Amino acid sequence: MELLIAIMIGSFFGIGVFQLLRRNVIRSALGIVIISYAINLILLSSGAFKGDVPPYIELVGQPSDALPQALILTAIVISIGGFALVLEMLYVLSMRYKSSDLDEIDRLKH
Repeated sequence: MELLIAIMIGSFFGIGVFQLLRRNVIRSALGIVIISYAINLILLSSGAFKGDVPPYIELVGQPSDALPQALILTAIVISIGGFALVLEMLYVLSMRYKSSDLDEIDRLKH
C-alpha cells in the first residue's frame, strides 16, 4: 500500500510540474493545484500508523495522530482561497488580452 501511495504522490508531482512548465496560464494554475494535492497526500501518509486495530479506540490500540488531518484541512482551505484569487486574475487577464497564452501576452514585460 505504501508503494501505491508513493507512486501516486510522485505522479501527482510529475504531472503538476509538467503543467507548470506549459506556456498556458490556465494549465499552470491547474499544475499548482495538482501539486497541492500531492502535498496533501504527503501529509496524509505521514499521519498514518501501523497497527491492526482501527484508530480512535480508547480501550485497545493506538490512536491516530490528528495533527496531519488538521494540517490537511487547513491546506485545503488555503489552497481554495489561493486558487480563487488566481482564477480571478486569469479572468481579468483573459478579458484584457483575449488570450491565455503567455507568448501572446507580451505587454506584461513593460
